[in-house]
Amino acid sequence: MNKYETKPCRPIDRAGAEPSFPQPSRPAYREAPALLPPLPELETALILLLATVFVAGVARGLSGFGTGMIVAPVAAALYGPRVALVVIVIMDSLPVLPITLPALKIARWKEVLPVALGLALFLPAGVYVLKHGDPVALRWFISLAILACAAALWSGWRYRGPRGAPVSFAVGGVAGLLSGIASIPGPPVIIYWLASNLPAAIMRANLLTLFFVGEGLSIVNLWAAGLFEADAVMLGVVASPVYFAGLATGSRLYGLASDTVYRRVTFLLIVAAAILALPAMQPLFAAIAGAVEGA
Repeated sequence: MNKYETKPCRPIDRAGAEPSFPQPSRPAYREAPALLPPLPELETALILLLATVFVAGVARGLSGFGTGMIVAPVAAALYGPRVALVVIVIMDSLPVLPITLPALKIARWKEVLPVALGLALFLPAGVYVLKHGDPVALRWFISLAILACAAALWSGWRYRGPRGAPVSFAVGGVAGLLSGIASIPGPPVIIYWLASNLPAAIMRANLLTLFFVGEGLSIVNLWAAGLFEADAVMLGVVASPVYFAGLATGSRLYGLASDTVYRRVTFLLIVAAAILALPAMQPLFAAIAGAVEGA
C-alpha cells in the first residue's frame, strides 16, 4: 500500500465499536389461498345424492326427462332446497349443449318467446321464495308439486283452453316460479305444448330452447341472490361426472325396450323420490341413510 492509499473507512460510534445497522427483515409470505374450495367429504348424504343423480341421469338418457323431478326432492331432503337448486343447475347445464345448439335453428321462436318472457319475469320471484322461505315448507311444496306434475303427465291430461300470447306468458310464469324454487320448469310447458298441433320435432326443439334459456336465467338469478355458495357449487361439480355417467348409461340402454316402458319407469322413479323426500317421511329417509352408512 503506498502513502496515498487509505483503508476504507467504516463509521464508528463514540465507543469505537462498529454500529449495528438494522438488517432488512424477510418478507412474511402468506400462504396462497386455494383456488377452489375443498371437495365435499364422502359421507352418507353425498353417497345418497350421487346415487340419485346417477339414477336421474339414466332416466333422462332413456326417456329424455326427469332429472329435476328426481334429484330436487332428494337433494332438498339431504342438503336443503337452496343447495338442491344450485346442484341441479350446475350439473344439468353442460350436458344439454350438444343437443340444444342444433335445436335453436329449428325452434319456432314465436311459440317460445312468450313463454320465455313469462319464465324470465317470474323466475326471480321463485328464487326469492327459495331464499327466504321456510326450508321444511319448501320441501313440502317441492314434493307435492312434483307429484302433481307427474300425475298430470302420467294421466295424459291435455290443456284444452284458449291459446295465444297471454296464455303462453302465464304458462311461462308458472314455469318460472317452479324453476326458481325447484328447477322443474318442464311440466306446465309440456302439458301446454302437447295440446298444440306442433310436430314432435318442433315441440322438442322448442322445449330444448326454452330450457336452455331457463338455465342461463337461473344461473344469473342464483348468482345475484348470492346462492352460489362454495359448498353447494362443489357438490354440483362432484355430481356432474356422475350425471354424465348416468346419461351415457341411459343412452346405451335406450332401444332395449319401448318408449312406454322407459316413461313408466321414469314416472315411478319420480314418484318414489318425491314421496321419500316428504318431510313426513323423514324417519324412513333417515333409516335408509342409516342402512347405507352401516353397509
